[in-house]
Amino acid sequence: MKINILSIFLVCLMTTTAIAQVDRSKQPQPGPAPTINLGEPESFTLKNGLKVMVVENHKLPQVTASLIIDNKPHSLGDKPATSSMVASLLGTGTQKMSKEDYNEEIDFLGASIGFGSQNASASSLSKFFPRVLELMAEGALNPKFTQKEFDAEKTKLIEGLKANEKNVGAIASRVSSALAYGNNHPFGEFATAENAEAVTLQDVQNYYKSYFVPKNAYLVVVGDVKTSEVKKLVEKQFGNWKGATPPEQNLPKVSNVSATEINFIDMPNAVQSEIRVQNTIDLKMGDPDYFPVLVANQILGGSFGSYLNMNLREARGYTYGAGSSTGANKYASRFMASTSVRNAVTDSAVEEIMKEIRRIKTEPVDAELLENSKAKFAGDFVLRLERPSTIASYALNIKTNDLPKDFYQTFLKKINAVTAADVQRVANKYFQTDNMRIVIAGKGSEVLENLEKVTLNNKKVPVKYFNTYGVATDKPDYNKAVDPTVTVESVLNKYIEAIGGKAAVEKVNSVFMTAQAEIQGQKLNLEVKTTSDGKSSQLVSMNGNVVSKTVFDGETGFSVMQGQKITLQDEQLVALKAEANPFPELNAKDAKLMGMEAIEGKDAYAVSMSEDTTVYYDVATGLKVQSVKTVTQGPQTMSIPTGYSNYQEAKGVKFPYTITQSFGPQTIEFEVSTIQINEGVSAEDFKQ
Repeated sequence: MKINILSIFLVCLMTTTAIAQVDRSKQPQPGPAPTINLGEPESFTLKNGLKVMVVENHKLPQVTASLIIDNKPHSLGDKPATSSMVASLLGTGTQKMSKEDYNEEIDFLGASIGFGSQNASASSLSKFFPRVLELMAEGALNPKFTQKEFDAEKTKLIEGLKANEKNVGAIASRVSSALAYGNNHPFGEFATAENAEAVTLQDVQNYYKSYFVPKNAYLVVVGDVKTSEVKKLVEKQFGNWKGATPPEQNLPKVSNVSATEINFIDMPNAVQSEIRVQNTIDLKMGDPDYFPVLVANQILGGSFGSYLNMNLREARGYTYGAGSSTGANKYASRFMASTSVRNAVTDSAVEEIMKEIRRIKTEPVDAELLENSKAKFAGDFVLRLERPSTIASYALNIKTNDLPKDFYQTFLKKINAVTAADVQRVANKYFQTDNMRIVIAGKGSEVLENLEKVTLNNKKVPVKYFNTYGVATDKPDYNKAVDPTVTVESVLNKYIEAIGGKAAVEKVNSVFMTAQAEIQGQKLNLEVKTTSDGKSSQLVSMNGNVVSKTVFDGETGFSVMQGQKITLQDEQLVALKAEANPFPELNAKDAKLMGMEAIEGKDAYAVSMSEDTTVYYDVATGLKVQSVKTVTQGPQTMSIPTGYSNYQEAKGVKFPYTITQSFGPQTIEFEVSTIQINEGVSAEDFKQ
């Protein structure tokens, strides 16, 4: 290694002394692409059709095994959640072992085993690999699908799907797929809480029997093993695996819209807009255009220095990141540019995205940027080659995508051969700016007015409306007439009556609420104390550690973040003063009735409680259903919605027992565990 570094250093010195002889008026020609020498895995095929690839690497005493079943995509009709249920049930017990015994032995061996609806994987120390492969085969080939486990996994799946119904990013992604491919195409289907309810245990068993078969299966083993030993192990564990040929379906054709249009999904809880600009394409890895498209996408949105990111993030500050992707699936693919931006700049972001796509189609790419993009590919490619699994994955790609054997040996050579003209040519072919769907999930009441003014090529872009399931719908009505007899006082009074009445509410001197939420698998605890004379404290903790704490004594306050105590300033104190009361509606002198909007599909009165907070009260029930607070940090302004539902009574007064709060694409749902009225709160809680 030292000799190589010294050689590079000497070359650099020689280059430096020759600078005077370089003609700087000409762009340097790129050097030849390095020769790539990829080893080939050992391979063999079992009688049942299972194809096995083995890559020996004895540097570390570790082994990984991956089973991939390369079936043709298939539609699941009105039960797309079936495949998810198969994935979750595999590994929950086998014909020989209970779920508990199975998982206990995997843990004891320090191994990991995972399953999908058409795949499985395992990793372990090499000395335990024979047993771990046996456990993987047992879980994959001899599952025991019980009604008990099915019911438990189905409940978990439905809960997760329900939680995603308020995730703006998840909604944008699933609807964009449905609109691109069609909801009758496997790539356009998606699971929902409703269609998951329809899945039965028999559906899971039928799917497994039809598609978890060796016909199109590959087993890839990488690590500290000998091929001869792997062959014996695989024949023993997988030799008896049988199954019929999986059923095939004719895939529906995908097509683009005849003219570019905006497809809008109204998400009233959205604090920022999720944008997906897309068109379907016909591109495969074996096509001559594949390498120019890789480079074109890299320049447009594939790196930090891309056109999209440098414009939307660096130049304009619209977003934390913007990018693009261009698929090359052998069945169907799409080009997509995506980002999430604050509501106020949604229309401007759309125009800038389209401008950058037109730019790569009409302007030759800068020579230096082109070479830098190629260099990035080369660097990433070489880094990947350091991983033994790369050889196996490349060999698998060659098999499953019908690629020439030298595809990866010549990869960098073909990247290096891409010219600026190639980039412009494929950009015009695959980035179809005249036939794009601009899919946006966002808060319509704040963004639609300006979106309807977006123009491309001096023509207004039509806006079409869809619900969160990708079904066409009417334009939301954000200007519903409010009955002239309704006043801000009547709205607030109806709320007080709805939660128990003024007499009951005025007896509440203090409220102590505790609630819990889960974020990324971690438990989050919330404690809130408020008093009727305007004091408040809020404590958020995780695993016993304080995440944040805010205390307000009615006049002054402080917050603690990451162990640092910060005295609150004037604007923060004003905001706390307006909120530091269990029922601010009792003394809302400056409140104003702003109109009526749809919240969760139901009409609600919008009441401005302060300059930065709007509260929504359900027209029918009078209950508070949402509040939206505007927060400014430097040049960024965003709205943070908090939802209130599941009202329950505590000492004669109703409180929301489910509270959700959204921060960008992240939504946290708190479930209230206790509410104490006039107890559990003392002056010490607000001590400065």
